[in-house]
Amino acid sequence: MLLDRMTITRLDPPVDGRAGVAGFEKRGPLLLGRALIAVRADGDVARVLWLEDVHLAGLPPALTRVVLRPVLAGMAALALRAVRRELRGAGRSA
Repeated sequence: MLLDRMTITRLDPPVDGRAGVAGFEKRGPLLLGRALIAVRADGDVARVLWLEDVHLAGLPPALTRVVLRPVLAGMAALALRAVRRELRGAGRSA
């Protein structure tokens, strides 16, 4: 399992049709950097903007950003699929 410590640096709930936004500072020990996730309602679905500027600790950021890009994209896709499954399950039990 990957230990990915983060501190929440921003937390804006959705208001009046605007997106809810959360910002994170990645604190290691392996990954360092920042992430921002914005979620807004769009009819019956939610739209998600997920941005990350992440690198490996102890190595040149410019090099490791390139190497991490596909790994982080895969991790984000897995996280979003898990959220989708959870929300669909919650809708059935309501």
